[in-house]
Amino acid sequence: MPETTPAGNRGHDLADLRDDAGFHRRHLGPDADEQRQMLAALDVPDLATLLERAVPDVIRDDTPLALPEPASEATVLARLRDLADRNDVRKACIGLGYAGTITPPVIRRNVLEDPGWYTAYTPYQPEISQGRLEALLVFQTMVRDLTGRELAGASLLDEATAAAEGLTLCHRVSRKKGADGKDAATLLLDTGCHPQTIAVVQTRAEPLGLEVVVTDVRASGPDELALNDVVAVLLQQPTTDGAVIDDRDLIARLHDADVLVTVATDLLACLLVTPPGEQGADVVVGSSQRFGVPMMFGGPHAGFLATRDAFARNLPGRLVGVSVDARGREAYRLALQTREQHIRRERATSNICTSQVLLAVVAAMYAVHHGPQGLARIARRTSAMTGALRDALLEAGLTTTATTWFDTLTVRVDGRADEVVAAAAERGYELGRVRTASDALDPDLVRVAFDETTTLDDVAAVAAAFVGELDRQATDRLAQVVARTASAADGIPAALRRTTAVLTDPRFSRYRSETELLRWLRSLKAKDVALDRAMIPLGSCTMKLNAAVEMEAVTWPAFAELHPFAPLERSAGTRQVIADLERWLAEITGYDAVSLQPNAGSQGELAGLLAIRGYHRANGDDQRDVCLIPSSAHGTNAASAVMAGMRVKVVPCDDDGNVDVDELKRLVTEHADRLAALMVTYPSTHGVFERRISDICALVHDHGGQVYLDGANLNALVGVARPGRFGADVSHLNLHKTFCIPHGGGGPGVGPVGCRAHLAPYLPTHPLVPEAGHPSAGDLAPERRTGPVAAAPWGSAGILQISWAYVALMGASGLRRATETAILNANYVATRLADGYPVLYTGEGGLVAHEAIVDVRHWRERSGISNEDVAKRLVDHGFHAPTMSFPVAGTLMIEPTESESKAELDRFCDAMLAIRDEEAAVAAGEWPSDDNPLVNAPHPAEDLLVDHWDHPYPRELAAYPAGVRRDDKYWPPVARVDNAHGDRNLVCACPAPEAFED
Repeated sequence: MPETTPAGNRGHDLADLRDDAGFHRRHLGPDADEQRQMLAALDVPDLATLLERAVPDVIRDDTPLALPEPASEATVLARLRDLADRNDVRKACIGLGYAGTITPPVIRRNVLEDPGWYTAYTPYQPEISQGRLEALLVFQTMVRDLTGRELAGASLLDEATAAAEGLTLCHRVSRKKGADGKDAATLLLDTGCHPQTIAVVQTRAEPLGLEVVVTDVRASGPDELALNDVVAVLLQQPTTDGAVIDDRDLIARLHDADVLVTVATDLLACLLVTPPGEQGADVVVGSSQRFGVPMMFGGPHAGFLATRDAFARNLPGRLVGVSVDARGREAYRLALQTREQHIRRERATSNICTSQVLLAVVAAMYAVHHGPQGLARIARRTSAMTGALRDALLEAGLTTTATTWFDTLTVRVDGRADEVVAAAAERGYELGRVRTASDALDPDLVRVAFDETTTLDDVAAVAAAFVGELDRQATDRLAQVVARTASAADGIPAALRRTTAVLTDPRFSRYRSETELLRWLRSLKAKDVALDRAMIPLGSCTMKLNAAVEMEAVTWPAFAELHPFAPLERSAGTRQVIADLERWLAEITGYDAVSLQPNAGSQGELAGLLAIRGYHRANGDDQRDVCLIPSSAHGTNAASAVMAGMRVKVVPCDDDGNVDVDELKRLVTEHADRLAALMVTYPSTHGVFERRISDICALVHDHGGQVYLDGANLNALVGVARPGRFGADVSHLNLHKTFCIPHGGGGPGVGPVGCRAHLAPYLPTHPLVPEAGHPSAGDLAPERRTGPVAAAPWGSAGILQISWAYVALMGASGLRRATETAILNANYVATRLADGYPVLYTGEGGLVAHEAIVDVRHWRERSGISNEDVAKRLVDHGFHAPTMSFPVAGTLMIEPTESESKAELDRFCDAMLAIRDEEAAVAAGEWPSDDNPLVNAPHPAEDLLVDHWDHPYPRELAAYPAGVRRDDKYWPPVARVDNAHGDRNLVCACPAPEAFED
């Protein structure tokens, strides 16, 4: 008999009522009924069969992952709250480049926590990215003005990475020859630099053949230094112990010796101090963290690099420039993209792909929020608080190591360092310990750093840790000192006080009220297409859901306000998140060890290759320096190999898009004695599972090499296959792809590296926190260890809660279902588009992996229409374009991810098929090849609201292509941007104030 009991009255067990796995339904786009329809379109009965046909059986692993069972959103948030409560956050006065800050709520709520900003992608398509491009231009202008150099990039990964990039930039542009007639290749690092910066520079320099000498450059002076082989010097201003030093004469004399100078600086100090650029520095680097971005246990933060205009084509990372659109209107774009890794490969200026856009936007908006006067007030107040502490300590008979200061003092305590630090901790403050030349804790010195959050009560409490409780008279004196010095900036030498104007662009003064700032932020966001508006089908980018529940804990103070160098016992909760995630990622990938330190995929690549390098060198195989890379590889692969001291040899692909195994055999044989590694992406960047991947790995191993498997496409493997089990030795993973950390418009990212046990000792370490390295690294001699690749011990630890929450919510079953759905969605799109867009490569079963390359190259000859025209016409449909011309020029690579519903997939496919029909009309002669809806796309509303429409196609078709809803239309703010104009007329800062005159 048919069941007649109403669904609401049927019996349920407790598990059903809890719905612990309910998050699966919200993360996955297609529901069960939609999946059945999509499978029917593929003529496949079920997901299990699809997986059998798509994924080679030689790598498929159906063993359930040993992960926690899926948990509900409420349960995961409760667990995260418990972990947050295990952190013991004290007020950090540690310094070392990290400072307390106040994120203005209007910025926290409307940028940092707003999906319109954090779910966007790198602005490669400028017409749908004008909002964040303008915000980045504001960041570049802010950095340029404050540092005193003409040109600034759109952020780097952190201060230490920026310093390494600055020094290698100096090495690239210098033509100086050493005493032996070869290129000068010695870097001098001043002892006043932050220790983590020195360590990262050392890690980055050694594989490139650059010698690093750490010395007191200022004390020695150029006359006493041997500069014949020195190409660049790194200084810190203010120094790590707090001194503010006039370096103008030193820099001039270094220039006389053909030595270029990089200075790491503090943006807030640059409000009061003559900036390094005005002192003559060639490159200025640092972190914008204290401009409204929480410390987050080390990151993510937006590093910066500013330099001379003459060095523009050698600048690492992204650079936003001003150009014009097809109608001559001002428009923004990424400039000088010929520097990019996918074009220059091993000759690229850097392996850095994206950086820290979201955090750069926060920092820029912080400057807009406060304006130049407000920033100067914060700087003066911070300096005055520091001066008040110094006055109290001097009054008590103590001394400091320097007579100048901005925000930091290093205090002589004559053997009482432990006692003073403990006394401060009892009062709720963390002070900084200083290390001796032998890396021991100095018993005689304690560092104190203040920031915008410091109050007079804080000054009194910290002073009491040094000298005992202050009486009323001493406390009153602190207030008097602050009042007296707030305008005078006593800690800065008179000759070194800044006199030039800063932040004169009207944007830094226009939005004084929160109402105006809120509206401007909204107007910027509205110009862009992010995941909150539409599917972003970028191949090799995995633009999947960044669920609100996963983002929830990022800005909780117990996580966000931790200093990365606070005593480890203060960070028990965060370190449990780290330990869990390392264990879970090792289980998912089949590797034995994972390091979360790399703060971008590019840095994960470098860390993995450095592990291979360290392993070979430990085995006495120093000559192994050849890295084989398939022609289809990510451009960052080749750039990373060069940075790891390797020579790149390209392996061609066969007609099916797979690695040409016969050619690989020839190359491994030819280079057997020098073979270091093969870098291979899996599934391949051609969008297929290569059946012979295990054979390829074995072939490399048989010839003494290691296999680096790029984890960019791990979204097609999780719960289905494990790289560490089918032959790979090491991989980087992209938590900002597979594990739901949002792309942020071009950062942040996290690129952890996983490896087999034999490589684990060579994972990144950290000089200030040995626990951040793998335990087996302790068995190596110090010179054999791999140094840090990021400034902070665990990199961008402040956003690891996102990936932790994703795994906890999904569990093993959910992660596997996500992979199955990603493969289903990709094959459904490929099938729907097949008639109009041939799929270039498929696997043996005629299926793709999680993405598909569709071919439109034949259109160019037939109608003059290119893949760029398709991309721009998609803007009129309200979509971000697929990846253009990578890895095959003239094609489009589509990755829908598991988070898109069938309805959205169909909407995208309908748009693509409508574009195909328009191309066919051009080919048939219905519209001229130089005047049609495709070549003129996109169509801003302003271009449609004209008295005379002089195009051969209807105005309505331009505005509303077939299938576009009139009640939810995205209007691009500009027409097609002229890239060539922007590069010919390079402008990378906000226009001068005169440009705004009537």
